[in-house]
Amino acid sequence: MRKKLRETAHETATMRLRQAGLRPTRQRNELAKLLFRDGHRHLTAEMLHAEAVAEGVKVSLATVYNTLHQFTQAGLLLQVVVDPTRSYFDTNTADHQHFYCEDENSLTDIPGPEISVADLPTPPPGTEIKRVDVVVHVRRH
Repeated sequence: MRKKLRETAHETATMRLRQAGLRPTRQRNELAKLLFRDGHRHLTAEMLHAEAVAEGVKVSLATVYNTLHQFTQAGLLLQVVVDPTRSYFDTNTADHQHFYCEDENSLTDIPGPEISVADLPTPPPGTEIKRVDVVVHVRRH
């Protein structure tokens, strides 16, 4: 039974990568299985690397970074920059915003309709607004 579950997770990861136009290499498959196994998640590259190492996946931190950026470009993830030194990768690609708890270095979803952004500036000629990201920084008191 355990082998069947493992095969299913592998097949799901492979299918997800192929649908996104990415070649399903061993490392991409392994990282995709980790990323998407527990529903919507917010992970840094360091967090995913630690999970991979704990699961026995042989992968460098540089490969994790490269893979996360490839997944983001392919539309499998959203990159959420919370400050110049920290980015999270979000498996939920639907429209939504985030709370960032500075005390805990954690990201939490704000459902899409709960925030509205009004009076956006006119974009430069020849461009259009693709999306607006809002990160609300909070801390415990």
